[in-house]
Amino acid sequence: MTAQTLVTTTPAQVPVRRRRRFLGRGGEDRPSWSTTTVLLVCTIAVFLPLYATITMAFKTTSQSVDGQVFSLPSPFSIEGFVQAWELTNFPRGFAISVFVTLVTVVGTVILAAFAAYAIARNWDHRFFRWSFFYLLAAMFLPFPVLALSQVKLTGMVNLDNPIGVALLHVMFQLSFSVLLFTAFIRGLPEELEESARLDGATTWVVFRRIVFPMMAPMSATVAIFAFLASWNDFMMPSLITADSTMQTLPVLQNVFQTQFSSNYNVAFASYLMAMAPAIIVYLFTQRWVMSGVTQGAIK
Repeated sequence: MTAQTLVTTTPAQVPVRRRRRFLGRGGEDRPSWSTTTVLLVCTIAVFLPLYATITMAFKTTSQSVDGQVFSLPSPFSIEGFVQAWELTNFPRGFAISVFVTLVTVVGTVILAAFAAYAIARNWDHRFFRWSFFYLLAAMFLPFPVLALSQVKLTGMVNLDNPIGVALLHVMFQLSFSVLLFTAFIRGLPEELEESARLDGATTWVVFRRIVFPMMAPMSATVAIFAFLASWNDFMMPSLITADSTMQTLPVLQNVFQTQFSSNYNVAFASYLMAMAPAIIVYLFTQRWVMSGVTQGAIK
């Protein structure tokens, strides 16, 4: 390439020429071999344990102890599911987990949306700005650090039950959720809100009818994160809930772990029933996670 060619080359042409190295013969984008390898390894790391869980769950007791973890069950049997259903009192544990998760999701979305809107629209005020920094600092305080104080406080106010667990889940989800909501709201156009205020709308009406509907992608993202964190949580319910009959599904798996030690098909059937709702919810809503986080990052 001559000096004259270098001078006449525009900056807009440089990325196009560099990008051609990653295009196939037909001009379409193709991932590199390293990207394909990483994706393949990650896929195997996720689906291999899931495959082993499913195959073990549908085996009989005699098949589950033969050491052939990845072999297909022959014949298929649901006796493990029947025993796990009875031993763990699955309907009660499932209902408690649904209650805790539902309160967590609704409470997190509503409170985080309120707080994020107030912070984003009053960023110039020191109180709101420092409130945002205070919430971010709370992200560096995991529950194990505060476990002793939380157990003592919930016992003093009679919240050592699923209601107390749900309230603590909401509290520990607020920091990250407010961060996501704030980044998203700051990218929303304020002209619509100003037009509504000129027509006499109050702040509550503006938020309820204009802002919150536009926050739907991020609300779905926050709800999914809150759902997964609450449904899969083991430590907080096990420490906070005093009554063993009011435990969530993840805790029930640990309670009966010794009982399932020789019946692997019952254990894996119980694990599969407990994690199936989370897998189903994520499979149907995972596109909201990516779209919401991406929009919040861009805006």
